[in-house]
Amino acid sequence: MSTLAHTMMTAARSADSGLATPGELDRYPYAETPGTDRGPVWDGGDPELGRVGRRTAGSRGRGLHGQLVQQLGQMIVSGDLGADRPLVPEEIGQRFEVSRTVVRESLRVLEAKGLVSARPNVGTRVRPVSDWNLLDPDIIEWRAYGPQRDDQRRELSELRWTIEPLAARLAAGHGREDVQQRLTDMVEIMGHALGQGDALTFARADNEFHSLLIQVAGNRMLEHLSGIVSAALQVSGGPVTGCERPNETSLAHHARIVDALAGGDGGAAEAAMRQLLTVHPEVERVVPAPREH
Repeated sequence: MSTLAHTMMTAARSADSGLATPGELDRYPYAETPGTDRGPVWDGGDPELGRVGRRTAGSRGRGLHGQLVQQLGQMIVSGDLGADRPLVPEEIGQRFEVSRTVVRESLRVLEAKGLVSARPNVGTRVRPVSDWNLLDPDIIEWRAYGPQRDDQRRELSELRWTIEPLAARLAAGHGREDVQQRLTDMVEIMGHALGQGDALTFARADNEFHSLLIQVAGNRMLEHLSGIVSAALQVSGGPVTGCERPNETSLAHHARIVDALAGGDGGAAEAAMRQLLTVHPEVERVVPAPREH
């Protein structure tokens, strides 16, 4: 059995792999060498990974190639396929029972994310962490549900603390009535969802609230980072920020932000956002406590 095949089988036994079963990949006829193993049975895994993978699959493509990107991406980010590991397309195709075209498209996606590199006479190899696009939503997801989950969630919280208070301050200077109404609607939806115990609806409204706030700040570079905040909210699995705790306190902070925006008070909007985000010791160690205005 080849080194890559052995690595894949080892990864399949990992409780944190969260990888799909072969039945989830439409099988292509692919010639196999007599006597070789047909490949791993991908079972077990963290059910959270499957849910997140299905939710964000659109960012890496749909169908077979999207699923293969998910599989290989998780294995690389988790360290099951270490840096400088050669990836042989023919071998990947056999192990996952997909066509050469699917493998080629998947490797291109991973290359665009900085996870692998393909060079003539060298082949395709896994790149070191320093080369990864750590702001890519898929990589954020894979890190958040892999061995680096604690570091990833802490880093996301710290990054949000940097981005969103500024966005809230800037948004106060852009008094668009349609946006203001939409933000108000999101707070009302969150309040109703909280009363009904509907965490999913609360999370969706929360996600739109924060994305819209960044987009209306009037800063194109900040707007480009809205995907990071969205990914951070989607992978939230622990008590890192107030947004991840659907309760009256979190709802009140969102309402304070909306009121400050309606009044054109950038300072109050910024302070309310800091209050919302700075609720976890890991964040408080690296950022100052918010000041009352």
